[in-house]
Amino acid sequence: MAHPTQLGFQDAASPVMEELLHFHDHALMIVLLISTLVLYIITAMVSTKLTNKYILDSQEIEIVWTILPAVILVLIALPSLRILYLMDEINDPHLTIKAMGHQWYWSYEYTDYENLGFDSYMIPTQDLTPGQFRLLETDHRMVVPMESPVRVLVSAEDVLHSWAVPSLGVKMDAVPGRLNQTAFIASRPGVFYGQCSEICGANHSFMPIVVEAVPLEHFENWSSLMLEDA
Repeated sequence: MAHPTQLGFQDAASPVMEELLHFHDHALMIVLLISTLVLYIITAMVSTKLTNKYILDSQEIEIVWTILPAVILVLIALPSLRILYLMDEINDPHLTIKAMGHQWYWSYEYTDYENLGFDSYMIPTQDLTPGQFRLLETDHRMVVPMESPVRVLVSAEDVLHSWAVPSLGVKMDAVPGRLNQTAFIASRPGVFYGQCSEICGANHSFMPIVVEAVPLEHFENWSSLMLEDA
């Protein structure tokens, strides 16, 4: 999760997020090279004593500054398109969860089970225990098995919401009357925090998302206990 004074992204917890981090570094390198080149040209033009007021056009320069930006855009677009297709690809999910946005909480339904679902509310600040995070903890976590493809069907009951977990590289809009889907694979065990990322009313800041990735055996034990309590 994020830390105070953190400038970069959160640690990746899924293959998609790892690809996004690599793409970010790739794009940042290109931007840095362009910025350095532009700064050098500006410095050279300001500091030089050579002038030529009779050159009105240059065919060679115009060709260069037309082709070079096009090549740079292609170098940025190709990795981006690859990741976009990777994010849309959902192959044989092992688990499907329906996430419904409400004002102002989330409800989850494990569609592979007959009666496994719950509402997830934020824990008020006064009820937090030592070690818990303010405005990020919920009374029920969305538990998923690690290293397994998980499909999340996202919709909303009332207004626009957005289901987002940065560490997993997931963000999907929740639109009333429409069912969107996304998928992720948690590559390591852990607790990953997110929040509603679409302004949805007065308590928009108070509907966090907590995803807990556990080994498959632990997930089966958890699901059995939840079904017994249902």
